[in-house]
Amino acid sequence: MTQKQGPTQDCLKLGEDFELDQRAYQLRRTGRVLKLEPTPMELLLFLVQHRGELVTRDQIVERIWGKDVFLDTDNSINGAIRKIRQVLKDDPEQPSFVETVSGKGYRFIAPVSEEEKQEGKDRAADFARAELSAQTSIGTSRSQYLIAVTAAVAVLAAATLAYFYLHREPKLSDKDTIVLAEFTNTTGDPVFDGALRQGLTVQLEQSPFLGLISEERIKHTLGLMGKPVDTRLTPEVAREICERTGSAAVLDGSITSLGTRYVLGLRARNCQTGEMLDQEQVEATRKEDVLRALSQIASRFRARVGESLTTIEKHDRLLAEATTPSLEALKAYDAAWKLQASSGSAAVIPLLQRAIEIDPQFALAYAGMGLLYGDVGETDLSVENTTKAYELRGRRQ
Repeated sequence: MTQKQGPTQDCLKLGEDFELDQRAYQLRRTGRVLKLEPTPMELLLFLVQHRGELVTRDQIVERIWGKDVFLDTDNSINGAIRKIRQVLKDDPEQPSFVETVSGKGYRFIAPVSEEEKQEGKDRAADFARAELSAQTSIGTSRSQYLIAVTAAVAVLAAATLAYFYLHREPKLSDKDTIVLAEFTNTTGDPVFDGALRQGLTVQLEQSPFLGLISEERIKHTLGLMGKPVDTRLTPEVAREICERTGSAAVLDGSITSLGTRYVLGLRARNCQTGEMLDQEQVEATRKEDVLRALSQIASRFRARVGESLTTIEKHDRLLAEATTPSLEALKAYDAAWKLQASSGSAAVIPLLQRAIEIDPQFALAYAGMGLLYGDVGETDLSVENTTKAYELRGRRQ
């Protein structure tokens, strides 16, 4: 579908009576906020963005849930469309807002106009989706702060990446997928358990070249293997998932301590042949530097397996900026999503609240809270947390 760029204004007028505030992630009628859950809201934003165009069901699935999803998307889309029509008072037989194109998809047909001029801002819904989906890249440029404060280091890192890229044959292509195993932690410090894999996932998802197998697909494959969905992804388990999903490689990491220093390792193997595709190692002088070292090792890996320097430089935000500088907050965030697989959304919320208590600027955790509150029917809290996530976007840059 051709990307139709609508106005950059935050607030759009839909028809005669409705206002869609993209910044606040709200739909209003004559100033009153209308309750609309996150999935219908995201779908409404997508339809409005491509108003007048046919939006297929496949495009909706990819936009909202990603390509590799194992759920009943047909019923989810039908339910979301129904809720949009209910809140807009739209008759499906004689629609004024959302037209059904039988057997193909939907089209937003109401007139859309600017309500107020506030240029240069991204949509809040785009922020939440892009930060949480396992198939969408983050895509923000290297921060001005990093350039100003560490210019010499950046030049050296770029030169190193250039050497790796120019002197090695590509090991992977942009059509390959990767399974990420848990880190082997021999430090004795449990804070690294889960947090490093979660951090590396966020770091590699920035890449438009690499494709990580989604957590939903991993859980589905574990079920086919006769294993619980919360099975620890050891290198052996990850390799079997890699084989079953037809992926190209398994990545497994490690962290060891040498006095007060830490050594992080990362290796990639072809899961069909066992061939070593790449092996990286980097040292952190202090515990507080581990996440920065993880960002560094991820960038090296991307260069060595075939990604271009252009996309690495464009899509290489430091992990502490993309998520949190706190290992404890990142560990709580990781534990939350692991718990959801077995206990549901309501049980996960306290863990995300804990992550926010540790780091009140943890935008990803607020975005997660917004989605989970929507799942349990707490629409006001969903909107509040999603809005907070949007307000904190890029705050650490």
